Amino acid sequence: MVCMDDPQPLDRVARIQADWRRERPDVDIAPQGVIGRLHRLADRLTEELCLVYGRYGLSEGEFDVLCALRRAGTPFERAPGELAAHTMVTTGAMTKRIDRLERAGLVTRRRSDDDQRGRIVALTRPGRELIDQAFADHMRNERRLLDLLTPAESASLEGLLTTWLTHVESPPPPDTH
Repeated sequence: MVCMDDPQPLDRVARIQADWRRERPDVDIAPQGVIGRLHRLADRLTEELCLVYGRYGLSEGEFDVLCALRRAGTPFERAPGELAAHTMVTTGAMTKRIDRLERAGLVTRRRSDDDQRGRIVALTRPGRELIDQAFADHMRNERRLLDLLTPAESASLEGLLTTWLTHVESPPPPDTH
């Protein structure tokens, strides 16, 4: 039986912090407790998520592109620049992803009806079927990972992360000096 007053065993981040406290007691290393654990958690979560993408022969980036097309609704198409904005990658990286997905028969490219210089990327029927299956598996996998927390812990964490992300992504106030 574990007593609630017993300290938790030291994880990797706590061991690193202990080393820094010993070596640099003059530096506040408290932020490392949160940032270091978030970084490790992000790495572990990415590994777990990529296992599902791999079952469908997709990379994380390709999964994101197919999801962005599927979320667009009928007719499941977007311009490459719009896809880049919806997946937070450069247009150069987007071109490589689209090339691979097109070779696999999961998307097609055509000239835009509105602008003959522009292109439109669309899901094919096999692409839609694949992403519908992959996304359902992905959501089951995310549920499995999130169920490691209680519903209250999950809700609390979501609120904290939403607040923090809002602060980090908000533009700084104008300098009035």
